[in-house]
Amino acid sequence: MTGVGETTTALVVGLGNRDRGDDAVGPLVAGRVAEQLAGHEAARVVEHEDPAALLESWEGADLTVVVDAVRTGGEPGAVVVLEAGAGAEPLTEQPWTGPGRGGTHAFGLAAAVELARVLDRLPPRLVVVGVEGACWETGAGLSAPVAAACPRAVAAVLQMVRSGGDG
Repeated sequence: MTGVGETTTALVVGLGNRDRGDDAVGPLVAGRVAEQLAGHEAARVVEHEDPAALLESWEGADLTVVVDAVRTGGEPGAVVVLEAGAGAEPLTEQPWTGPGRGGTHAFGLAAAVELARVLDRLPPRLVVVGVEGACWETGAGLSAPVAAACPRAVAAVLQMVRSGGDG
């Protein structure tokens, strides 16, 4: 994993808290992606608990893929891929781990993306890979459906990075 502020073609961000059940899916998927991309000079992988850190992290990246747990009421373990960049519709707070009851972050992913949109700081291409969670308890591990979804989420991220976002 490389540092913030480096220019790169692709950035993968695992968003979430490793100690909050299914919220750990973002960092866990990011770690698996980092293993697969070892030696891939045009890509870097980072982890964040706080979505507000995204605005600085994705600076200089042509493609940013954010992996996060979602809560839409869908089937646990479902993987959703959504364009969220400048030409896309705004993200709504509900599924993208907003503040308070909506998630574990004080400032949600949707709020971070929309703040970046207003500040003209979105990366040229932004894709969100969401995994529907079921368990958010402190100290819990991944639920079985989310653990089973990790390979699909990793594959979706790798396809995006390797195709330059065209996948």
